[in-house]
Amino acid sequence: MSSRLEGKVLVAQGGGPTAVINQSIVGVTLEARKFTQVTAVYGAVHGVRGILNEDFLDLTRETTHNLERVADTPSSALLSTRDKPDEDYCARMFKVMRKHDIRYFFYVGGNDSADTVRIINQQAKSSSYEFRAIHIPKTVDNDLAVNDHCPGYGSAARFVAQAFMGLNLDNRALPGVLIGVVMGRHAGFLTAAGALARKYVEDGPHLIYLPERTFVREQFLADVDRVQRDYGRCVVAVSEGVQDASGVPVILSLRDRSEQDAHGNVQLSGTGLLGDLLADLVRDNLKIKRVRADTFGYLQRSFMGVASDRDAHEARELGEIAVQYAMWDNVDGSMVIRRPVLNYSVTYGLVPLAEVAGKTRTMPDDFINPESNGVTDLFHHYCRPLVGSRFPEPHRLRAPHVPKIEET
Repeated sequence: MSSRLEGKVLVAQGGGPTAVINQSIVGVTLEARKFTQVTAVYGAVHGVRGILNEDFLDLTRETTHNLERVADTPSSALLSTRDKPDEDYCARMFKVMRKHDIRYFFYVGGNDSADTVRIINQQAKSSSYEFRAIHIPKTVDNDLAVNDHCPGYGSAARFVAQAFMGLNLDNRALPGVLIGVVMGRHAGFLTAAGALARKYVEDGPHLIYLPERTFVREQFLADVDRVQRDYGRCVVAVSEGVQDASGVPVILSLRDRSEQDAHGNVQLSGTGLLGDLLADLVRDNLKIKRVRADTFGYLQRSFMGVASDRDAHEARELGEIAVQYAMWDNVDGSMVIRRPVLNYSVTYGLVPLAEVAGKTRTMPDDFINPESNGVTDLFHHYCRPLVGSRFPEPHRLRAPHVPKIEET
């Protein structure tokens, strides 16, 4: 039975963009516009900062046709923010929302965004203000608790896999050592997706290093040397957040200079430093002349034209069902995706915000090989459905070699 709580809907996006995050806000907008108790649907420009600034778009007046086009466009249509609100920040946001008669709040983001929703929801309850707040998950890192996987990951994983397909083909044509650095501060899901690039036994990435395992430079050099001797070349996938035995990011242990972001974290993305340092390590110790490094950086988040259709569909449904929970069931919480069977179906649910807020999920042990330099078949079975249909496949020439002609 509908709650009949009348007022406006507010939707916002926070954190890093993804290829399918707009599917969720369009899902929220179109579904909310069906309910008669909704007096308007607003979108906050630049996330929580836009709420403080009362910078709203009236999505009630956006055409369905254009919303559908925006849904298929990568990155955050409402623009985003890295602001991490505390109690005071949230109190000021709540004051603005109350002034505008916002009764439903949907925030698309990661674990910090879930925590923001939790704080605002508590403030509404303590003020006896009738209010429904739901967090809608998104992250290319795939590191939200409770969820089997997160919207945004499948598309970014597809990009990473296809990028390594291209790097492997390039490296096969002109052999040497090629290192690809992929996003992932604490969770290696995105880097691990590079394994989907392999078709033939000798294809790369031959080695995959994840932040869930200690990075030992001596073992890294031994691995590269072995692969180089076996195949005459070596392609490496490495997470930007790999750490040494002391828990120090390798980017720091190899070199003291580093940048920090707005939250005081070591700057890992948007710099090619780790790739360059690892390339120098290989070049100096293994005496291999052709060593190159590519840092994927922000390309993997919003690259046009590589969205996974499955990822897009799930992101849309999460937005729609979030509205249904708020309108029909009159509840708050964090939306989650569950996969009851490995091959392949999903269900959607709502869990208490505290189960997701501020928590980080990492790669399960059985997804990582015993040598800590690759992934298992179980990860392949987990990841392959998420990158969607029409996944490309490289091919090789099969024509026989022409025999040499002996001189007479």
